[in-house]
Amino acid sequence: MHMKNIMLLVSFSLIYIGIAAHAHAEKERSNSVISERLIAQIDPSLWINKSVKISPNSKRVAYVAHIDKKEFMVVDGKEEKQYDGILESPLIFSPDSKRVAYASMLDDRWFVVVDGKEEKQYDYIGSPIFSYDSKRVAYKARLSNRWFMVVDGKEEEQYDYIGSPIFSPDSKRVAYKAQIGDKGLIVVDRKKEKQYDYIHAPLYRTGPQISHDPIFSPDSKRVAYEARAGDKRFAVVDGKNGKQYDYITTPIFSPDSKHVAYTAVTADKKCFVVVDGQEEKQYNGIGFPIFSTDSNRVAYLAQVVVPKWFVVVNGKEEKQYDYNNTPIFSPDSKRIAYWARIGNKEFVVVDGKEGKKYDDILGDPLIFSPDSKRLAYAVQEGEKKLVVVDGQERKKYDCVLESPLIFSPDSKRVAYTARLGDRWFVVVDGQEGKKYDAIITIGGGRIIFDSTDSLHYLALKGKAIYLVEETIR
Repeated sequence: MHMKNIMLLVSFSLIYIGIAAHAHAEKERSNSVISERLIAQIDPSLWINKSVKISPNSKRVAYVAHIDKKEFMVVDGKEEKQYDGILESPLIFSPDSKRVAYASMLDDRWFVVVDGKEEKQYDYIGSPIFSYDSKRVAYKARLSNRWFMVVDGKEEEQYDYIGSPIFSPDSKRVAYKAQIGDKGLIVVDRKKEKQYDYIHAPLYRTGPQISHDPIFSPDSKRVAYEARAGDKRFAVVDGKNGKQYDYITTPIFSPDSKHVAYTAVTADKKCFVVVDGQEEKQYNGIGFPIFSTDSNRVAYLAQVVVPKWFVVVNGKEEKQYDYNNTPIFSPDSKRIAYWARIGNKEFVVVDGKEGKKYDDILGDPLIFSPDSKRLAYAVQEGEKKLVVVDGQERKKYDCVLESPLIFSPDSKRVAYTARLGDRWFVVVDGQEGKKYDAIITIGGGRIIFDSTDSLHYLALKGKAIYLVEETIR
């Protein structure tokens, strides 16, 4: 029902990036100065489909290109070394956007390239992962039929198979799944935890499985994951096994790292949320739990009678609807919002109050402002789409992208991407910016406020990608 993939608007064939750079400024909005800096030139004959990546700061562009039988990365307009192959979903920018890593193959040997430097060769490797502080790199590797983790260039113990590396939020710790024979275990800081029949999902990729990796608490001190003994599943938190159930979801930590919650299902199909080992009320259907920012509240969807659903907040049931999405808390934890459906109409419920009904709430994102006082979301009404801010409808467009919807740091401004005809632009406080062939949202592209009165994004004009920076006066 939801047109979540409208972002394919940027399905232009992003390809060869040139080295040219040029800047100019011109007035577009009545209250803005817009500057453009050329980041890339496009050659559709070279680009490998779906390989484009945008840096977290939305200022850098990279992708895989090919010439004859060779593949190579193009980063910020510069062609890197050619290889026989580059790993699918290859490139990763570091969180600070300064570093680049990817996996390449030459003469049937695989290796990671970090900041242009080739590391040791192996029979196969996984995609490299940066730590949150951007200083460390880890990836899994294989020699013959043995797998091991490589962290900061150092090989760890070998196993029959391993999962991808998980860095702790403080970047000091690394955890991953491992398999020894038919047993699974979690490795944390090179130390093996207890072996189980199953670390969800099966570590060998025998089918379309969803893999639940271990998670660190926000303070990086605790580790939790889901395991199995026989046909029963349970949470393992800080090395201690929880109660066994027929099914559980991956446990989550509260923002203050003190609490753990997950959803459980019994043999008679009763569902409930477990918080710190305590079972809450049973329902016929249930969603995933979420914590409020202050860690004092837990919310989730629940169902007693099909097809009715409702939100439960700290054990209190809200009004039933034909369907709801997972609720979100405001940054100050005092407010809660979600979209709901009655019949073929959808609407947003904020603090228990229903908003205007629309044909569609576009995507899941409902965005609270940083000060928690404002709420914005995108909707569809007939053939048109629009953004609703503080309950007030903005101008209707042929298309609105909900995912780049964003408030400024001081909560005073709101920006999003819209289209009229075949022209795309960024709307800030209801005013349309310069028109482009596309505003780039694939590969991680987004609108970023640099301050209350300035923002930037990447845009396509002809066969060129520009970094667009706006100053609002």
